[in-house]
Amino acid sequence: MAKRRSKGDGGLHWDENRQRWIATASLGYDGRGKRIVKKGSGKTKTEAKDKLKEILRDHEDGLPAGAENYTVADAVNSWLTYGLNGRSKSTIDNYRYQVDGHIVPYLGRRKLRQLSVEDVDKWLADRANEVSTRTLRLLHSILNRAIKHAQARDKVKRNVVALSEIPQGKDGRPSKSLNLQQAEKVLAASEKSPLHAYIVLSLLIGARTEELRALTWDDVDLHGDPNAVPAVPRSISVLRSVREGGDTKTEKSRRALAMPLRCSVALRLHRLRQQKIRKTAGAKWQDHNLVFPTNVGTEQDSHNVRRAFRKVIKAAGLEPKDWTPRELRHSFVSLMSDSGVRIEDISRLVGHSGSRVTEVVYRHQIRPVLIDDNGTMDQLFPRHR
Repeated sequence: MAKRRSKGDGGLHWDENRQRWIATASLGYDGRGKRIVKKGSGKTKTEAKDKLKEILRDHEDGLPAGAENYTVADAVNSWLTYGLNGRSKSTIDNYRYQVDGHIVPYLGRRKLRQLSVEDVDKWLADRANEVSTRTLRLLHSILNRAIKHAQARDKVKRNVVALSEIPQGKDGRPSKSLNLQQAEKVLAASEKSPLHAYIVLSLLIGARTEELRALTWDDVDLHGDPNAVPAVPRSISVLRSVREGGDTKTEKSRRALAMPLRCSVALRLHRLRQQKIRKTAGAKWQDHNLVFPTNVGTEQDSHNVRRAFRKVIKAAGLEPKDWTPRELRHSFVSLMSDSGVRIEDISRLVGHSGSRVTEVVYRHQIRPVLIDDNGTMDQLFPRHR
């Protein structure tokens, strides 16, 4: 005769209709005094016993009764909804895009308690064939933070994502720069574009695209003061950007930049065009005093700029998909370096905190550089007569 189960160990019985063994555990009472009963089932008695042990063990560990049905999708959606207080809308939208594209389709249905390190490793290895290493790190971070959020709410005992290694992803497209001939073609092609002054400033003074989108007319001095002592050149003051909080990328990014005459001319023409656009918009115009607003005066986003920039690149005879607006800044650095300007001076112009980033990331050698020792070794070791 089978030994009777002790009180509190739950019960097992055969369900004829379902043709399965049913495990039943009483987990106390809810706030209304109703008994909490949790059930599990198995094709064999042993399988049902294991389910019962798991239910009782989870109850002792303090895990809520419904935790075994909590999925990865539930975890990341909960984190996106409740775990990102204070983050900007653009940050949340970016995380949502990554979750919907790379996490939910591959791991979303997986029960969180059954997710293993091996599952995460396989998922990361698969994504490594599709995305860059940077994106792979972001995906790992999102999943890791989502499961930590679930762990703090007793949905899972441990965070297996923290135990996985991030593999190497696809190589991203390296940035490049326009050579002088290409730059002249782009400037010529932009003359009929609303983005003309934007491109001229990006290419001739190296301003960041997010700095130009936040630029106001109060920050622009189109005339300077040549009669002052010393003379005051035409300039723009970079004081803000469209980054979160509105501040520039670094402290050194707050700078005043003297403008070449071509920039001043482009901005004057741009202002005349803007007056016509403002008149056409009428009551729809929202005056934010921006230099490069939309057709109703509001701040442009990066998609607006990229779309208009591709048209200019195509008109210049280049492949639109091969170039982005930020590479105008790279072109500025490379053209200045190619003209013999010291890398330290270029670094100050583009607002970098040091010259290493300017040299390693932004400067793309346009032509081979011959490094000369000024004949020192010939002087030390004259040719044997």
